[in-house]
Amino acid sequence: MAKKSDAVKKPAAGSSKKVLSAIRAAAEDIHGKIMARKKPTMKLPVRSLSNVRYQPQRGFFEMKGQKKERTLTVNTVKTFAQTLRMVALSKELVENDDIATKREAYYVSKNWEEARFSEQPESDTVMDDVEAYFGVNREQLGFIPEEKGGDVAGRLFVLDHDRDTGQVLRIDCTKFGSGAYSIPISVEQLQFETNADFILVIETAGMFQRLVKHNYWKKANCILISMGGVPTRACRRFIRRLADFKKIPVYVFVDGDPYGITNIYRTLKVGSGNAAHLNEYFCVPQARFLGITPQDIVDYKLPTHPLKDVDIKRARDAIKNDPFIKHYRDWVRAIEHLLKMGVRAEQQALAKHGLNYVIETYLPQKLAHPERFLP
Repeated sequence: MAKKSDAVKKPAAGSSKKVLSAIRAAAEDIHGKIMARKKPTMKLPVRSLSNVRYQPQRGFFEMKGQKKERTLTVNTVKTFAQTLRMVALSKELVENDDIATKREAYYVSKNWEEARFSEQPESDTVMDDVEAYFGVNREQLGFIPEEKGGDVAGRLFVLDHDRDTGQVLRIDCTKFGSGAYSIPISVEQLQFETNADFILVIETAGMFQRLVKHNYWKKANCILISMGGVPTRACRRFIRRLADFKKIPVYVFVDGDPYGITNIYRTLKVGSGNAAHLNEYFCVPQARFLGITPQDIVDYKLPTHPLKDVDIKRARDAIKNDPFIKHYRDWVRAIEHLLKMGVRAEQQALAKHGLNYVIETYLPQKLAHPERFLP
């Protein structure tokens, strides 16, 4: 394999210092207002699709600037206290070079007496608010997701470091047998070597395993990455850094339904409204939609399932409210086509024509015309 990589460096400690500095500054500001007998406040970005804009030259959802103000009052004292306790937990994690899963953070709050969370969604929301308040990703704050980042196979060497010795680890993604390399929760320290022609990002673990089983990456000279549903931020960041490094295309292969299009693909490509303050780093603007397209359902005579009410609502909402979908007339037409047919199709529906039809026919035919891919 041809070798090409950035200069390999150890992860810098500067980001931790910046986070701690920001936490101390915020704490001092709140403390100062309290001592001056003023109501402390925290201004937080409004995290919703209504507060984002999409500009193709930028390539991702950006915040419009709307903010909500959290002021310490009788009615908000619990939420305000929970926010400060979450910040304090983050400070402890960063100082000790430790981590906590989102679930662990929820259980830690059970020691916070009246400030404890009743359910994890409350904890997750406050954690997201803290992330947005400081303008950093939650991994920098010491909080990590429960789910893993995704799987990788194919023509790629990942360069990492041994945490004890600092030595470079050169991980060959072609040498995992029937398994695959798992994307870690933090990918900023990774570097790459590859001569692949493109990256194929796949929604389902089942389809990924089929392609790995038959060494599709060897035949197509590519890198295969499984998202396992909506991609984690680590997965998105890994794909973005890899694509930026090598300057190779990213093609996305998901189910032909409103969820695959508007949640999985769109989140990978331009980010989400909920995390618009970080989309610049956690999206892949160069991604293109390979399939399953609504037209694929027709052309390949795929077995289908009727659209559910939630599918119809999601599709109509996207046409009406999603800045990315609204920008591209091709996407509006595609979703309208899906609504008109009233059906959805899974990747695995290609098995109607044979278990390896996807490898022998579908992917070769699609990859022969990337200019036809949806944006």
